[in-house]
Amino acid sequence: MTVKKCSLALVATLTMLLSFSSSAADSATDKLNVFVQSVVTFKANFKQTVIDPQGQVVEEAQGQFLLERPGKFRWDYKEPYPQQIVADGQRIWFYDADLEQVTVQLQQEVLADTPATLLSGEDLPADKYVLTDIPSDDGMAWVKLVPKEVESNFQTVTLAFGRHGLGQMVMQDSFGQRTRLVFHQVQENVELGKDDFVFIPPVGVDVVGDSGL
Repeated sequence: MTVKKCSLALVATLTMLLSFSSSAADSATDKLNVFVQSVVTFKANFKQTVIDPQGQVVEEAQGQFLLERPGKFRWDYKEPYPQQIVADGQRIWFYDADLEQVTVQLQQEVLADTPATLLSGEDLPADKYVLTDIPSDDGMAWVKLVPKEVESNFQTVTLAFGRHGLGQMVMQDSFGQRTRLVFHQVQENVELGKDDFVFIPPVGVDVVGDSGL
């Protein structure tokens, strides 16, 4: 799976999951349920590792993630290749600096029937997922989410909560490939820049799709 495809899957999942507070809830399920009413903005650095069905690491990347509910988020991949994914509430922009190409799509079409629809806070996780707390001895509270929708593009999402909130997420797709994200320097409900979710294609790059500009 390419970085772009993997990133699109993460967009559909993480924009829902990365917006809860580090409350003193008793279990991981409790912590997950809190998110729908707790956090408006979220900021963190991340390390992403993609693992194939045989357990081999096939891809590593790192960067920064920003979120502003409802419906705005930004992934800045800094290593090994610079890429950006920016959702402004109406469109999602995918910018590959090496290819000098921008792909833009309507956000509603890309995120339809995905966990990202929970950004509005109108649904509880249990409405669309089977939730199971997982015992652990690593000091973190783990919860597994299994989509109730049979045709979902992933099989499970497993989250780990530590003392400061979300610490890890592992997503497994229908091919058995796992994507692990480890978050650090997490900040919740911080003031973000007014232009953080505004994307203007660099001069000279190809733009694929209807930008509406």
